[in-house]
Amino acid sequence: MKYLKLIRFPNLLLLAFMQVIFRFGFLEKQNIILGLTQFQFALLVLSSVLLAAGGYIINNIFDQEIDAINKTKKVIVGKLISEEKAYYIYSFCTICGVALGMYLSNSIQKPAFLSLFMFIAVLLYFYASTLKSIPLLGNIVVSGLVAFSVLILALFDLYPVLEYNDFRNSSVVFSILKDYAIFAFVVNLIREIVKDCEDIIGDKAQNCKTLAVIIGLDKTNKICSALLLFSSIYLIYYCFTFLMFGSLVYATIYLFITVIAPMLYCAILVWNAEESKQYHKISTILKLILFFGILSIALTTYLIPNVSHG
Repeated sequence: MKYLKLIRFPNLLLLAFMQVIFRFGFLEKQNIILGLTQFQFALLVLSSVLLAAGGYIINNIFDQEIDAINKTKKVIVGKLISEEKAYYIYSFCTICGVALGMYLSNSIQKPAFLSLFMFIAVLLYFYASTLKSIPLLGNIVVSGLVAFSVLILALFDLYPVLEYNDFRNSSVVFSILKDYAIFAFVVNLIREIVKDCEDIIGDKAQNCKTLAVIIGLDKTNKICSALLLFSSIYLIYYCFTFLMFGSLVYATIYLFITVIAPMLYCAILVWNAEESKQYHKISTILKLILFFGILSIALTTYLIPNVSHG
């Protein structure tokens, strides 16, 4: 269990689930040729999971003092596992993730794509060591990586075979992936800010200048609430513009129940939040919103067998 906690296993499952849903619940249902075989796609998911696991491990290593203050019972490095062993596991996960990226890049005859995996590995290290202490920048970086885990499917499954597919179909499919990547970015950004509010005591003690530390909980709460409110309004507009026709009305109802309503609920909860357990509850709900939001792509695709022709 200590190793599963070290790599944040539930978060890795969510990452893998997200990519699998987009591949088998959306991309394979479209009238397009895909660039990766199922085996190559499995390696892409494994590479993403390994790099993310490495990121969680190095983050745990650098956060030992903060975690000791914020959540004593959850300290892993230095308590359940030695720092030296944690570094070994981090190195193994990161090297294997990059190596798989190199293999995949060469297999689709795009060797330059290797730089993406190397960049992600380096960025995760600097996020843990430096960037997370810079107000908002660290939140934006990690949320950008979550969004990129969606867009990377377009790079590997669409771009290499672009000339063999109808350009209009490919453009629509990419546009849908982009929309979901933006959704993942925004929800995760709000969640990262909420988590900083949850960890404010330890961050203050270690002089980690998060947004909550710089401007205080009250103003940060208002910013999170506003972001949730505006995001909900935009999703309502999006649903009525693109989904409120034919059988997709069921997709709209699904999004209202599982995404929009919970986001509005979180906007209310975070407005006057003060205690760590309140922020933890909001963070958990936001993770569920991300899960059900990603799942909606499979529902929408099921309701319209070919979204690209819808």
